[in-house]
Amino acid sequence: MAAALAAAVARGPAPEAATASSHREAPLITQDPTADNTDVYAFVSPDRPDSVTLIANWLPFQEPAGGPNFYNFDDKVRYEIHVDNDGDARWDITYRFRFRTDIRDSRETFLYNTGPITSLADEDWNLRQFYSVTKVTRGEGAEVIAEGLPVPPANIGPRSTPDYEEVALDAVRDLPLGVGGTAVFAGQRDDPFFVDVGSIFDLAGLRPFNPFHLIPLADDFGVDGVGGFNVNSIAIQVPISELAAAPNKTIGVYASASRQSIRVLSSKGRAPRTAGSWVQVSRLGNPLVNEIQIPLSRKDFWNSQDPADDAQFAGRTLAPEPAGLVNLLYPALPDTPTSGRDDLAAVFLTGIPTLNFTGPRQADLLRLNFTIPPAAHPSPLAVLEGDFQGWPNGRRLADDVTDIELRAVACGYGPILAKALGLCNLSPNNTLGDGVDENDVEFLDTFPYLGTPHQGYEHLHHAS
Repeated sequence: MAAALAAAVARGPAPEAATASSHREAPLITQDPTADNTDVYAFVSPDRPDSVTLIANWLPFQEPAGGPNFYNFDDKVRYEIHVDNDGDARWDITYRFRFRTDIRDSRETFLYNTGPITSLADEDWNLRQFYSVTKVTRGEGAEVIAEGLPVPPANIGPRSTPDYEEVALDAVRDLPLGVGGTAVFAGQRDDPFFVDVGSIFDLAGLRPFNPFHLIPLADDFGVDGVGGFNVNSIAIQVPISELAAAPNKTIGVYASASRQSIRVLSSKGRAPRTAGSWVQVSRLGNPLVNEIQIPLSRKDFWNSQDPADDAQFAGRTLAPEPAGLVNLLYPALPDTPTSGRDDLAAVFLTGIPTLNFTGPRQADLLRLNFTIPPAAHPSPLAVLEGDFQGWPNGRRLADDVTDIELRAVACGYGPILAKALGLCNLSPNNTLGDGVDENDVEFLDTFPYLGTPHQGYEHLHHAS
């Protein structure tokens, strides 16, 4: 049976283009989409290798045609990207983003726009957003480094946003060196994550391997479950010198969203008033941790915790439920170890020795060794194919984290890591994948790198 599976992999359907990680991953956050942190990325900027680009996305599964109000950042949410630069799993630098919505009250119209939006100051654009950036340094306090920065409009269609990218990229703004970074952007973009979410959450199905599932189906091409959807992105490009703390060569990154603890509704139709202490309602470091490692009953609690306290969840990584599911649902595969998974603890909780190890403190952080230069020819499978600039060393937009993580869980690290680090390399587990290997939209060569968002007038989901 295993030989048949290996043969099927060799001849199997070619994977198709695609894009989703921590989307709607916990019960409470499904009811709070504007605070739902979907993905985090951290990489040495390919065109500015003296800097690191940090990206966090929120508000998943945006239907591009979702007017008339489309999708905005929440004025009541505190969006943050955190950096730990000394290995203690606690943030040392935080970039905080707060938004303000401006509605042109003088316009008696239900329309988002009353004509083509051809600039960020267009008078025909009736609902606009602006934001501030605050840099918080542990032990030194907070400093507002930018205010009144514009958020570009939603990509509505050829009449309303005829030159969308020209307008959107005008929202990329420089930040002063020495206080925060070199560039910043906040706005709608294509969701860069790609995965066959529809099949994976149908009892861990992998379409190319359908015949070998416990409940078999015909093999098929992978389908990008969130292809054609958008997200709201925050991206900041920061000089390495601003983030590094000698002698450490690795930073740990995570993002969070917080709300104030008191919310008072108005009987007059006004925006709710908020007060009280800030409460973290979403957080994200590595992809798919809360999504597939944490049990349903503890997902909301996990979102509320700081990474420094993640030792309490370490058992879910050392004895991962997904490994048992692989054994149960794909009985033709060689058995995957279901306990004592120190290899996965290194990937998710401490960093990998000789690559991005930050110390014994267990924490879900996206760890980036910034001394490794950008790869001349990046591989979507990153470290599995000897490209050590990709996940789990940071995370680039094109990294196929679903396949990498699936093979790691199934003890199929491939020959390069088996030789270099002595990691397990079961076959054909080292060929597993969901059949979705790339994003449905091309990425940009320059900051903010994220692809153009899908327009409401014309877009596709589940395109073949």
